[in-house]
Amino acid sequence: MLETIIIFIIVLAALIFVHELGHFIAARSFGVRVDEFALGFGPRLFSWRLKGGGFWGETAYAINAIPFGGFVKIFGENPDEESVKGADSGRSFVNAKRWKQAIILVAGVLGNFVFAWLLIVIAMSIGTAASPSDYPQYANRMTNERIMIDAVSPGSPADRSGIKEGDVITGISLPSSACNFNCNSNLRSSIKTGQGINAEQAITIDAIQSEIASSTGASMTISILRDGKQMPISVVAQKNIIQGEPNQYAIGISMEDTATLRLPIYLAVYEGARFTWSLMQEIVVGFGTLVAGLFQGSASVSDLTGPVGIAGMVGTAARLGLSYLLMFTAFISVNLGIVNLIPFPALDGGRLLFVAVEAATRRQIKAGFANAVNLVGFVLLMLLMVFVTYRDILRLFR
Repeated sequence: MLETIIIFIIVLAALIFVHELGHFIAARSFGVRVDEFALGFGPRLFSWRLKGGGFWGETAYAINAIPFGGFVKIFGENPDEESVKGADSGRSFVNAKRWKQAIILVAGVLGNFVFAWLLIVIAMSIGTAASPSDYPQYANRMTNERIMIDAVSPGSPADRSGIKEGDVITGISLPSSACNFNCNSNLRSSIKTGQGINAEQAITIDAIQSEIASSTGASMTISILRDGKQMPISVVAQKNIIQGEPNQYAIGISMEDTATLRLPIYLAVYEGARFTWSLMQEIVVGFGTLVAGLFQGSASVSDLTGPVGIAGMVGTAARLGLSYLLMFTAFISVNLGIVNLIPFPALDGGRLLFVAVEAATRRQIKAGFANAVNLVGFVLLMLLMVFVTYRDILRLFR
């Protein structure tokens, strides 16, 4: 547990750092003053300043007590009398040209996207899990093909038996026979050599699903590979597990055909960019579906995952290996970037909306109104995070 918490804090700090670094670099590049660069919220643990002026000078760098966040304090981002008309107002965000303001606001999101791409490039270079069907052009670069469990339904027979995400299935048998995938003759044509069976047999997702479905509620033993160790787990399939198929016996897992893909750096750079773009599209679609579901009543805010839930996922990814942790961190980074583009007060997207309105009307929004709206948005976001975190903790106890 302690190891998971430490890894989660490191991952979160890295994500926040690259986001705020994007804002910082863009602001300083345009000559806008940055008064503070901090990781975390709440009481300040320690801070420092770099000697001299220049690009990195005059800014206070700080580490705060609550690690779930961070910020850069850009002079004039929350306008006041000093930043609008004061002696140093020429270096104020609020007085910068609109296109410069937009770039400063978008730079944090861009930092998250670039960081995700770099993590994916590293993961593909050292070897990461990938579906052979997604990369048929690299079949000769695929090794260690296996059937891996990528999700376990909470409260399902698999969950109660101790099966975990990331487990590799190497065999399955019923106590009434030692058939190991040869119980059904119609499956034999799809069985080929693979890990954990024998020279004439191998595992396929269809074979596993068929074997579980034909168990009719009898106890079965699933052989899995976890952390390099073989482990037999007894589990009993049940009905009413698969939605839309109430009479189908299942144990509550989803599986994927996985192999280890390792690419040379030049291919990793290209494929990493393609994967990052695809990930961005999928996350945008996912958020759109969630928002539509909230209005239609088919989704709920309680479906969201907060810091506690994400920490658990980070721990699972770390347990599976470095490449899994890198890929999952990239996924969170893209999520963080896209969430910040939502036009909601206090988010980068909300501030971008204000800039767009000011550009269209050629009138500056009153500072008091803008600050009040952003404050309300920030409070609402904090309340949402508290609620989601509370729900995550309840799930842990359940």
